Amino acid sequence: MDFFEKLGDTITTKGKEVSGKAKDLAEIANLKSQINTCEDVIKKNYMEIGKRYYEKHEQEPEEEYDEFFRAISNAKTGMEELEEKIRRIKGI
Repeated sequence: MDFFEKLGDTITTKGKEVSGKAKDLAEIANLKSQINTCEDVIKKNYMEIGKRYYEKHEQEPEEEYDEFFRAISNAKTGMEELEEKIRRIKGI
């Protein structure tokens, strides 16, 4: 085998390795994207469960959740106050 045949074989082999690695990276990126989608679905549903639980137990929260209910209540009060300030600025 002469030099150019060996060079051609080396380039072909390396090209296949690079191509294989590129395919692997693309597949990994795709799988990570799917994992992110799954995580988003989980977060969305956790939030919905929490929201429904809060609405159902807002008047009588269990002690272990009391600090979270208080934080939500304080945030709601703060939002109402800020929205009122916006209405006053707008002259509504």
